[in-house]
Amino acid sequence: MMAIDETIEFLPLNIAILTLSDTRTFETDKSGQVLVDKLTAAGHTLIDRAIIKDDKDDLRTQLSDWLENDDVQVIISTGGTGLTGRDITPEIFHEFYEKEIEGFGEYFRHISMGIIGTSTIQSRATGGVANGTYMFAVPGSPGACKDAWNHIFSEQLDIRFRPCNFAEMMPRLKER
Repeated sequence: MMAIDETIEFLPLNIAILTLSDTRTFETDKSGQVLVDKLTAAGHTLIDRAIIKDDKDDLRTQLSDWLENDDVQVIISTGGTGLTGRDITPEIFHEFYEKEIEGFGEYFRHISMGIIGTSTIQSRATGGVANGTYMFAVPGSPGACKDAWNHIFSEQLDIRFRPCNFAEMMPRLKER
């Protein structure tokens, strides 16, 4: 049965939010703000937030910094998952993955299909694990961020969700 097990104590996770955009600022970044609002309302901790240009080297640097920081448990990025020449997020994320979570992108597109129809095939949402840290990339629209949080992150980042969730696996992600 899928449900929150109220007998388990909630475990807040430390989440970093990254927006990739050539034009957004903290004042105009509605997508990043959706994620910040959702994660804090759920009881998680915003450990860091950044906005960077759609630049491969800048993205590599930001991800490397967060992946080396043991306090960052989850990275969620918004933007750069489309099909244009400047959309580079999935390619760079894949450079870091030790394990890809194929089902994340598949399920995100499944959810989106019911909301935006065939336009969902333009999304290259992706998820994976690197250095014991979860990494997720979702499209840059506020709607996509809401959908990802409401239908995936709200359950999978909550240790109380049953039958299983990402949060309960965190202590074992660095096993060799």
